[in-house]
Amino acid sequence: MDELVLSPDVTRRIAQDWLGAFAAALRDGTPDAVVAQFLPDGHWRDVLAFTWRIGTASGREAIAAMLRGNLARTNPTGLHLPDRRSPPRRVRRAGVECIETIFSFATAAGRGDAVARLAVDADGVWRCWTLVTTLEELRGFPEIAPQDVDDAERYSRDFGGENWLDQRKRAIAYEDRDPVTLVVGGGQAGLDVAARLNQLGIDTLIVDKHPRVGDNWRLRYHALTLHNEVHVNHMPYMPFPPTWPVFIPKDKLANWFEAYVEALELNYWTGTELIGGRYDDNAGHWVIQLRRDGQERVVRPRHVVFATGASGIPINPDTPGLDSFKGEVMHSGAYTDGAKWKGRPAIVLGTGNSGHDVAQDLCASGAHVTMVQRSPTYVVSLKEAQKVYAIYNEGIPFEDCDLIATAMPYPVLRQAYQLSTAEMRNNDRDMLAGLAARGFKLTFGEDDTGFQMMYLRRGGGYYFNVGCSDMIIDGRIKLVQHDDVECFVSEGLKLKDGTVLPAELVVSATGYRNQQDMVRAFLGDAVADRIGPVWGFDAGGELRNMWSRTRQPGLWFTAGSLAQCRIYSRYLAIQIKAIEEGMLSTH
Repeated sequence: MDELVLSPDVTRRIAQDWLGAFAAALRDGTPDAVVAQFLPDGHWRDVLAFTWRIGTASGREAIAAMLRGNLARTNPTGLHLPDRRSPPRRVRRAGVECIETIFSFATAAGRGDAVARLAVDADGVWRCWTLVTTLEELRGFPEIAPQDVDDAERYSRDFGGENWLDQRKRAIAYEDRDPVTLVVGGGQAGLDVAARLNQLGIDTLIVDKHPRVGDNWRLRYHALTLHNEVHVNHMPYMPFPPTWPVFIPKDKLANWFEAYVEALELNYWTGTELIGGRYDDNAGHWVIQLRRDGQERVVRPRHVVFATGASGIPINPDTPGLDSFKGEVMHSGAYTDGAKWKGRPAIVLGTGNSGHDVAQDLCASGAHVTMVQRSPTYVVSLKEAQKVYAIYNEGIPFEDCDLIATAMPYPVLRQAYQLSTAEMRNNDRDMLAGLAARGFKLTFGEDDTGFQMMYLRRGGGYYFNVGCSDMIIDGRIKLVQHDDVECFVSEGLKLKDGTVLPAELVVSATGYRNQQDMVRAFLGDAVADRIGPVWGFDAGGELRNMWSRTRQPGLWFTAGSLAQCRIYSRYLAIQIKAIEEGMLSTH
């Protein structure tokens, strides 16, 4: 495509012409008219706007099938290029030159936004390659409602009555009511969805087992900092200050969580454990048993959101002989720092991010560390890893970045990550060669798609190098393959050749079970089996049971990075609000 031909004016005209044709096809009301505006292998990812689901249709036939029964009900109108959004522009996505345009629209349910990527068809006509449509706001229920000038009357001018603090204490106590929504887990996933629900007027209670807000980060190992840049990680309504470091230290983030709960007036019970629960089909609510500060309490929310993420049930593999080991054994989630292990031998099981970080911290503290690699691991330098968030460095508004981040249907996402992984692999070739020379087994994902797809598919199996790879390469940290291990013995790890590696500490960096296992533990087998697996891609290329209605009425899931939790918390909250207002069924 010629740069001269695709000037900004021409680019806008092409986008506007396509949008006009697409709008006319929607008004026509027939799926065949709509799919004619797509490439034969085009993709439409819908996030609630047309289907009340998060799903992708690939190819004209699948798109037409998605629209049947939904198009007339949705009644889309008012498609336009909003002045407040980034103008149409030429970009390269997943190796394809295209015109990317953001447009807005309205449906019977509310206000929506969309991202269309246009490419030239074989007949020379601009058609849609990928489209994402999102429901951003319910009709009549804006996420950010205008402030009421009478607020002051409620908080400070009722002399002799309750002030703001009195009202907050009463709201948090739940002595005279049950929450509409119970959020289990007070990390970024729980805070984000609770904040969204709060803004929509849904009475929401967060419960977390830790004694202090933010402890899910604060109590992790001493040296932990986030592995992606601060500008990607903002939380809803309260972006991080521009003075913050590029990579946020865990204690700084933990303290921010406390401030976030206070500033956004989120109802949060610390020191509270979920004991169990059941769903009352007749009443349409849950009966949930909690233990708070040693006292049991039953609440009856209509919705339960599991936001436990990676802080769920630790995986402790059945390692032969470990019960006979006389040293200390802990899961990486319990590891804090290596000061007490200075000069002492330690073994770390696992070579994901946590395993590497624990090994590096132990080594830096003076311990003699051996890592046991259980399976091939993807390794990428921290600098190269940031390239997957390149959209946030393109100089466009933050809200546009978030919208564009939803606009990658699975086949295109896979292609994009293959390209970026190949580039990172080439740029990291010296480091990777050094690791291979030490016997470190490398992988680049099952289809060379790198760490992002490994995270989305199974939640781990990779490492961002912040120094541990260098320690392995230069021999400061020893490496053993699991295939060479026979068993643990009282004094350490015995290899198949008879060598015994002495150890006084074993850290199991072997991850956590997913949220289906949490459900099984607390809500029973029937509910866990009904919903099926949580996380990982389904047949349609979407994360299973995430941010959407499940087969169990009133049961929801949220998890992921700070960016994922920020983006998708809006859509989860919209669905709960729509159910509460009678706009959407529970199934």
